[in-house]
Amino acid sequence: MALTREQISSLTSRKLAEKAQSLKSIKAMVGLDGFVDEIIAVVDKRHDGGKFDPIKTIDRFGAKISACAGESSNYELVVKQRKLGGNGPIMANALASMGLEVTYVGNLGYPNLDPVFEDFARKAKVISIAEPGHTDALEFDDGKLMLGKHETLHDVNWDNLLSRVGRDNLKKLMDGAHLIGMVNWTMLPNMSRIWAKLLDEIIPNSERHQRKLFIDLADPEKRTHGDILDALKLLTRFQDQVDVILGLNLKESLEVADVLGLPGKSDPEAAIEENARAIREKLNVSCVVIHPRRSAAAASESASARFSGPFVQQPKISTGAGDHFNAGFCLGTLLGFSLEESLCTGVATSGYYVRTAQSPTAVQLAEFVAKLPPPQA
Repeated sequence: MALTREQISSLTSRKLAEKAQSLKSIKAMVGLDGFVDEIIAVVDKRHDGGKFDPIKTIDRFGAKISACAGESSNYELVVKQRKLGGNGPIMANALASMGLEVTYVGNLGYPNLDPVFEDFARKAKVISIAEPGHTDALEFDDGKLMLGKHETLHDVNWDNLLSRVGRDNLKKLMDGAHLIGMVNWTMLPNMSRIWAKLLDEIIPNSERHQRKLFIDLADPEKRTHGDILDALKLLTRFQDQVDVILGLNLKESLEVADVLGLPGKSDPEAAIEENARAIREKLNVSCVVIHPRRSAAAASESASARFSGPFVQQPKISTGAGDHFNAGFCLGTLLGFSLEESLCTGVATSGYYVRTAQSPTAVQLAEFVAKLPPPQA
């Protein structure tokens, strides 16, 4: 008999609490991007005393922009927070906050770290190979617009990786990691070449399938179908050496399904578990997980599952929610949780983060899961 959402949450909470003190024995290596994020509100109306009404929705902002076509207009941007950004640093910071031993390799400032990453560098071992990118994250009630400056991302390449990390050190880090995370393929133009080089020169060792490799393509819409397909073929090659977990949001899952020639669905969000199974089978990887805003689903070779997330009407922050889900799901997987329990850990990590704008410790996460808020009605 299937367990209820409440029973899964209770079981997951107990397991997290039991494992909290042992997480420091789990090693994770994550990379390869790095951004400075500015979380921004767009002003609609200004009032006295420095108060303002923000534009609440992307639809409203889009209408205002469309209305000024052929004319000119200006928009005031209010920076609410300056923080570390990039899929990799946010995911790695979440894993380090939970207590894992994390090494991060990416573009966080070179030769010196950008100050925004200094707190992160106190939680994790950081090896930076280039200057960070920059993102203006315009947040609205119904989503966010990420406006990026990406010139420095070209410096995240194989030559810099070898010269600034060292071939022997890179192999040692990857061989010793229980989890390898390589994310933001879309924005890193040299990532596919890095993957191919890793497959040929670094990843192979005698302990096949003792490591998990988490991949997040990160909104591949702007890349060609050919580029996306080539990247997906590399994931199938990785599976020969490590257990590959492919993480996708709803939009990304539709793009990947289209590239793979899988049939579309009339209600894609309702079909996330079915789509996770289809994508995993087509790629022949260990696991595919899809996480829309309201729920998440995952499929492995032997099972599939779906779990509803904890709804919040007014999140404190939304940028980085998906990266926190990824950290939580990977944590559950590393601890040997079932798919349902790993999904619960994922949505709870994201749910805690959007409510508090902070990454939870393992103890805080266990407490939050024990009283997991209800899903969206």
